[in-house]
Amino acid sequence: MTQTPSIVDRIRSSADSGSNRIPFSVEFSPPRDEAAEARLWRAVRAFERMNPAFVSMTYGAGGSTRDRTVRVTGEIADQTTLLPVAHLTAVGHSIDELRAMCGAYADRGISNILVLRGDPPGDPLGDWVKHPDGVEYAEELVRLVRAMGDFHVGVASFPEGHYRAPDLEHDTKYLVQKLRAGAEYSITQMFFDVDDYLRLRDRVVAFDAEQGAKPIIPEIMPITSLRSARRSLELSGSRLPVALEERLVRAAGDGPEENRAAVREVGIEVATEMAERLISEGAPCLHFITLNFARATSEVLANLGLSTPAAATA
Repeated sequence: MTQTPSIVDRIRSSADSGSNRIPFSVEFSPPRDEAAEARLWRAVRAFERMNPAFVSMTYGAGGSTRDRTVRVTGEIADQTTLLPVAHLTAVGHSIDELRAMCGAYADRGISNILVLRGDPPGDPLGDWVKHPDGVEYAEELVRLVRAMGDFHVGVASFPEGHYRAPDLEHDTKYLVQKLRAGAEYSITQMFFDVDDYLRLRDRVVAFDAEQGAKPIIPEIMPITSLRSARRSLELSGSRLPVALEERLVRAAGDGPEENRAAVREVGIEVATEMAERLISEGAPCLHFITLNFARATSEVLANLGLSTPAAATA
């Protein structure tokens, strides 16, 4: 496997450059058909001009997009200047299948993998059932991937606490265990209260200062539709702060269709405000959920002085 830069290396090199420009990264999803793939590639090319630190490619529940994830992530590695991070989930896979996935990524020169336990297919909030020949926890998957070769591994973290964790203390312990197993950084689940992120960071440092020194990268989703935002939150077990939800509901209006333009304006403003505070609080990088569109994230980056809206047409 050709060794590529790690995410931590990319973040550190940006900090050492003296530019005072916080690095950013973006998340893509595997396209479901040819039209969606064309849209994805428009976004990929738009972001390529903005020079993100890395880009990540998600992985469907139960491996439903496994082959497409590997193919598209490999094409991004082969055909662009972007540094891809591949998602890998434990749900629905045997250890042999997980090893085969790592081998497929390695064959494409991909050495950065984000390890997730994953959500059950069909009902992400349903009971999690271990594959009879698989692994039970993300910590085990971290060790498995690290044992496969020179992979750089990241994991998920949860500012509000994972919905399956009994409390925040247990959630912090589980994250630290993943970091101790060899994860080099974590990317948070999306959130809308920056204080939740700051409290997560403080909890990890208090639990284990050495692991707390590893980057916790905040994930931001610029809301462009109240309906789709609610659906995403429902699937993740996360929530909208009451004041923000009321603001978005007012923007959406009471017509038969929500006022997408007004909701979008609020969403861009809120994402910008969150990013500004995260920067002031020393976040190591900003990670944006794009839904395979470049425009909304580009506008937030422009507001932060990190890009120009004209750079994105998708």
